Amino acid sequence: MAADDRDTTIRRATRAAAIGFAVAIASAIGLVVVYVAGGHTQLEGLFLFAAFAGTTVGLVVWTKVLIAEPDLLEERPPMRSSQEDRAAFEHAYLEAREVRDPDIASRRRFLSRLLAGASASLALALGLPFFSLGAPPGGQLFRTNWERGSRVVDFAGRPVRADMVGPGGVITVFPEGHTGDGQSAALLIGIDFGRIVEGGITAETVPGIVCYSKVCTHAGCPVGLYREEAAELLCPCHQSKFAVYDNARPISGPTTRPLPQLPLGTDDAGFLVALGDFEAPVGPEFWNIQRGGRA
Repeated sequence: MAADDRDTTIRRATRAAAIGFAVAIASAIGLVVVYVAGGHTQLEGLFLFAAFAGTTVGLVVWTKVLIAEPDLLEERPPMRSSQEDRAAFEHAYLEAREVRDPDIASRRRFLSRLLAGASASLALALGLPFFSLGAPPGGQLFRTNWERGSRVVDFAGRPVRADMVGPGGVITVFPEGHTGDGQSAALLIGIDFGRIVEGGITAETVPGIVCYSKVCTHAGCPVGLYREEAAELLCPCHQSKFAVYDNARPISGPTTRPLPQLPLGTDDAGFLVALGDFEAPVGPEFWNIQRGGRA
């Protein structure tokens, strides 16, 4: 390649690498601005892609064009010089090269600084998702607001007596003081004890009533449809069905876990009270649901 052509190629490659790094810096800054301003998923993804692409283009051009040197071969008999002579020649060669092309050092410094800026900006942008993780859930996934002695109330906050739940009746209930809490929502169902399968009700309860979590164990939707004849609870979101007389065991649909039962009793005034929290964590599966115990 002629010297003029080589110089032209170097200038173009330098410009291309610089543009790549500049695009990476601008994109990373844009990502930070969009995130701080409230976030926009698609725009953040676009900026992140541009930051990676700009850095990649800059590095590829730099290493393939600016650093790579053409292979030079010369046929000659073996005449290996001493190590001292070789070091002196290398030093002299590098000095001559610097004299011949004084822009090499400045170009390297220029691109090195841009690469450092692109890397720092991209690292900052990649660190942003950590600020969106929030606090760890701790033991919240293992417990609800039900506790021993919690009085059972309806949507209006009125205490519920056992005789208010007739055969086939269904009432959505909450622990007193937490009306409307979706995680604690439960279904009181009036049942016929003669239809209970062997071992089908494991939690302590009062005659004629069973209480299950209202939160579907598939995706967390409210289970609110009760087919009395079939004794099935149905989740309207994904059609999971649960057997009311068999520990709310899933009989169809995507879920694999039964609805947790709430142990029930009555207080001195005859109102229903919880004898503790649900027998198992409510809602969908999570990574350590089988760890046992409640935090």
